[in-house]
Amino acid sequence: MNENITIFLDYISFELGLSMNTLEAYEQDLVSFVNFLSSKSIKSLNDVSRDDVLDYLLSQREKGMKDTTISRRLVAIRLFFSYLAKNNMISNNITDIMDFPKIARVLPDFLTLDEVERLINAVSGDDALSLRDKAIFELIYSTGLRVSELVNLKLDNILSEDCCVRCIGKGSKERIVPYGEKARAILQNYMENARPKLLKDSSKSYVFLTRTGRPLSRQRIWQLIKHYALQADIRKNISPHTLRHSFASHLLSQGGDLRVIQEMLGHADISTTQIYTHVDTNKFKNAHAAFHVRG
Repeated sequence: MNENITIFLDYISFELGLSMNTLEAYEQDLVSFVNFLSSKSIKSLNDVSRDDVLDYLLSQREKGMKDTTISRRLVAIRLFFSYLAKNNMISNNITDIMDFPKIARVLPDFLTLDEVERLINAVSGDDALSLRDKAIFELIYSTGLRVSELVNLKLDNILSEDCCVRCIGKGSKERIVPYGEKARAILQNYMENARPKLLKDSSKSYVFLTRTGRPLSRQRIWQLIKHYALQADIRKNISPHTLRHSFASHLLSQGGDLRVIQEMLGHADISTTQIYTHVDTNKFKNAHAAFHVRG
C-alpha cells in the first residue's frame, strides 16, 4: 500500500502541480490511513470498505483532530482511491459519494492598525538583519503573501518600478500584487544596504537571506514574528499568516472590493475570501443602524 502512495504522489505532483507543503500533508494523511488499515489487519486496498474510511475519520476526531484536518484527510483519501480506480489498481472507488465533514468557519485572527504599526516599529535597528526583518513584515502586510511565497521570492519577482511583486501560489498559479510607497522604501533600504552583506554565491537569486547567506525558512519567519510581537507587547497568538489576515481585513474595512482582494490573496474560491466579511462586524452594525428603516 505504501508503494501505491508513492506512485500516487508522483502522479499528482506532476499532473496537478501541488505545492510541496500540500504533497507532504497528503503523504502524512495517507500514511496515517494505511497504518490504521494495518491495525485492522487489512492488507489490500481492494478490501477497504466505506465503513473502514468512516471508522478512520471517526478515530481521528476522537483523537482531537480538527475538522479542517479531517476534511483534508478525506480529500487525500478520495483523490487516492479515484486515481487507483481510474488506473484499474482497485476494482471500484468506494469513496466517490462520501460527504465531507461539516467544518465550522472560524474567524481568522488579525491585528489592529495600531498593532501592525507596533509590530513593524519593534524592528528598530539599522543592522542587516533588522533591515531584513522590517522588510519582511512590511511586505507581508502590504501584499498578503503567504509565508511560503515570501521565502521563495527571487530577485526577478520584485517589480520595483511598478511597486509590484510576482509570486507563485498554490497550484503553481502566478499572480501579481501591488505594494505601497512605504513598503517600497523599506524594501529598497534592505536590498541596497542589507542584502549585499548577507549575500553568498549559492543564494544570489533569493530576496530574503539568513546571516549565513542561505534562503530563509518558513520556521524562521514564524520565530521572528513571535519574537517581535513580544517586544511590541502584542498578547495575541500571532503568526506570519496573521499579517496576511490583517492585510485582507484592513483592505475590506476600507472599502476594498472582495473580488480584487480574492485575486491579491490568490484564493481559488471567493467563499474563502468571504470569511473576511465577518471580521469587521461593527462597520456593518453601524451601517444598518444609520440607513435601515428599522435601525
